[in-house]
Amino acid sequence: MKRSLLFILALMTMSASAQSLRGDRFVGENFATRSPVVAANGMAATSQPLASAVAIDILKAGGSAVDAAIAANAVLGLVEPTGCGIGGDLFAIVWDPKTRNVVGLNASGRAPLGQSLEDLQARLGDRSSIPQFGSLSVSVPGAVDGWFELHERYGILPMTEVLAPAIQYAEEGFPLSQVIAYYWNMNMERYARNEDDIEDLANLRATFVPEGRIPGHGDLFRNPDLARTYRMIGEEGRDAFYRGEIAETVDAYMQRVGGPLRAADLAAHTSEWVTPLAVDYRGYQVWELPPNGQGIAALQMLNILEEFDLASMGFGSAEYLHLQTEAKKLAFEDRARFYADPDFFKAPIEELLSKEYAARRRALIRTDRAMDFVPDGDPLLESGDTIYLTVADKDGMMVSLIQSNYAGMGSGLMPDGLGFVLQNRGALFNMDPDHPNAYAPGKRPFHTIIPAFVSQDGEPILSFGLMGGAMQPQGHAQIVVNMLDFGMNVQEAGDAARYRHVGSSQPTGPKLSGGGTLVLETGFPADILEALRALGHDVRYAEGDAGMGGYQAIRWDPSKRVYFGASEMRKDGTVIGY
Repeated sequence: MKRSLLFILALMTMSASAQSLRGDRFVGENFATRSPVVAANGMAATSQPLASAVAIDILKAGGSAVDAAIAANAVLGLVEPTGCGIGGDLFAIVWDPKTRNVVGLNASGRAPLGQSLEDLQARLGDRSSIPQFGSLSVSVPGAVDGWFELHERYGILPMTEVLAPAIQYAEEGFPLSQVIAYYWNMNMERYARNEDDIEDLANLRATFVPEGRIPGHGDLFRNPDLARTYRMIGEEGRDAFYRGEIAETVDAYMQRVGGPLRAADLAAHTSEWVTPLAVDYRGYQVWELPPNGQGIAALQMLNILEEFDLASMGFGSAEYLHLQTEAKKLAFEDRARFYADPDFFKAPIEELLSKEYAARRRALIRTDRAMDFVPDGDPLLESGDTIYLTVADKDGMMVSLIQSNYAGMGSGLMPDGLGFVLQNRGALFNMDPDHPNAYAPGKRPFHTIIPAFVSQDGEPILSFGLMGGAMQPQGHAQIVVNMLDFGMNVQEAGDAARYRHVGSSQPTGPKLSGGGTLVLETGFPADILEALRALGHDVRYAEGDAGMGGYQAIRWDPSKRVYFGASEMRKDGTVIGY
């Protein structure tokens, strides 16, 4: 306790010092890090500048927003393997200017067909949950199939041209950016701590710790194995990954390390085009994808919050933060109970998103007291490493895309000579056979990564996302409220101080009790923390990386006919327009 108090006091002192040294903005909010980027012909917002630049190059070469998004995602799989890669899954929302509608793609993979729940339980022994690392956490990678589904419907340029920039960077090298270098080092340390769960780390270390040294900020890094894999995908199509040499290599590797994933699992994989779901919030339609993802938790939060006059409370007030937190607790109880693969469980989605249900849930909130629960469960279940990107083109197409290997850089298992890590998304199954998210062969696990979109009266307004495990729904709600209730512009909405509530019930089994913990960034003054404690919240300042997420957004202004873009100050990214 003494060490924690000293840390907080030091953090507050550092924060005050940093504020005193910060320059002043004479336009907009002083906390904003930059102005929104404005452009008329196209825009890309990603978490790494090289990926944004490649996306713009693809747009200028005549590619669609989908072409540019795939190109950027491929570059991010190389330059930000701490957040994504083709060993992981993908979700996307696309504004189709021809049909004037939003469409959704679920490109998440399934559990191995040859492993039953009983088989898995036997492998786990005394463990009650699937470990985050090693072969038991691996599910089929869906990202590459997602690329080709998007490309077949909306692509213009050949896939060889779309992947060419990523191949060139993989062969010639690129310098690591600051935040990615930090996570790179952190992930290598995490793998070392969990080495007993990972059947093979030699391949991963040979690629990501070249010559025994973890690369740092500004160090040049190459991945020729990934370049070769990308080249096969570009030239041979999706079958190279799901039926050809890559699938065979994955199969042989998994058999060697004793894992359950097989070539037949990859061959059986399919993505699914889905209809996004929306709720009306202050006259705007906020869109998310249906389960097995967690997107509708953001919609449930907004439904609950809509009847409160948040604008009059003021951004960052204790009253506002209290209501946001209580709405999150309520939505996350449903998230833990109902969100699962719809092929295996039919959740009451219409009921969950109804205004009537929101009213019943809202009635449980006391404005003078926090709901009394105690946190339960592994804090790792509240984290995730992900990339989000958004691209818009001259024809009005907007792509909201999110992609991830889940926790860390994935399972830790890198098939021989392929240059990418297999995801550990399977760790998000529940081992209770009666739970909707229970493990089953061929089933998609509960998923955390969610893209988002906003429209109004049939016009596209905002393509956005905020990555970061269980932070994502509460982050989405904060962005929408910042813009629609507090009038922030697209950059200010992301730069504003955030909260993160942890300790909610999880689809993997742990239950919410005690109210959890409310974590605030240091931009909130100390008197706000004291006011929240008086309401019964367990609240503290964020210490180090508190998982507040990474935000990118593109807003379309129908009256001016221009795009406004924003990039997350907590990441390495940037927005580029032309």
